[in-house]
Amino acid sequence: MRDGTRPGSVVGIVAIGRNEGERLRRCLDSATRLAACVVYVDSGSSDGSVAMARAKGVEVVELDLTIPFTAARARNEGFKRLRVLAPDLRYVQFVDGDCELADGWLEKAVNFLNSHQDVAIVCGRRRERFPERSIYNKLCDMEWDTPVGEALACGGDALVRADAFETVSGFCASLMAGEEPELCIRLRAAGWRIWRLGEEMTLHAAAMTRFSQWWRRGLRGGYGFAQLLELHGRLAEMRWTQSLLSVWFWGLGIPVAVSGFVLWWGPWALVLLLIYPLQVVRIVLRDGRSARENWWFAGFAMLWKVPVMFG
Repeated sequence: MRDGTRPGSVVGIVAIGRNEGERLRRCLDSATRLAACVVYVDSGSSDGSVAMARAKGVEVVELDLTIPFTAARARNEGFKRLRVLAPDLRYVQFVDGDCELADGWLEKAVNFLNSHQDVAIVCGRRRERFPERSIYNKLCDMEWDTPVGEALACGGDALVRADAFETVSGFCASLMAGEEPELCIRLRAAGWRIWRLGEEMTLHAAAMTRFSQWWRRGLRGGYGFAQLLELHGRLAEMRWTQSLLSVWFWGLGIPVAVSGFVLWWGPWALVLLLIYPLQVVRIVLRDGRSARENWWFAGFAMLWKVPVMFG
């Protein structure tokens, strides 16, 4: 550490999960190795997660399940317990229970926040542990490979400046999805910045092997979009506005328009659906991955708009 302190002395860690099994064990092992104060927030596990966490010396918060669960509420509750246990902590690393923190990440992230006092959140590269096991795992890994530098938002794994987090009252606990970008909207409105480093941050185990899992993830993402619009009206961030318009255009607008043309012109109007493979080709030519990855990513990127639109 540049200021002479160890990252574990200024950082607390909040992990959240439910029935994560071996994934949680790896998560907590990495967390307790990096920080002295670790809180695990459990949302009704039946696999012994709570007992396992306590056996490792981790503070456990068991959520009241009579109140609807959200990841946002779980993280807020973990943060509150951290503040009770160690009120002088400067930073909080949030991590999902299916992720393992990379060695060296906290030191690099804390150094960055120490030298950039206007940055509230810093995140790094989340990688999929087993991208070769399914195309859905691989898609997650590609999705997380986002540009380095100032960002609009972070994901569920991120190092957060504690006083900035408290200033905006933490996550919006009622959100079922999209709580991270919503928090970042409020932080940036308060004058803070969000930053993404090129450093390894977490190793994630999606265990996504079925199309239905991928589809539900898209529905959840669409629901998050809708909640952001409800809370903040017209999104000021051009990239999010364009993404939402793209979802409606490709996921609903074109199918409805083609259906109308079929009524007027007959089956020949279906030729208009060729715009989808043409768009896939355009994405393939634009992106810089390997040819095989580009085709997979482009095809699923177009299909992704359908569950997001329904969500």
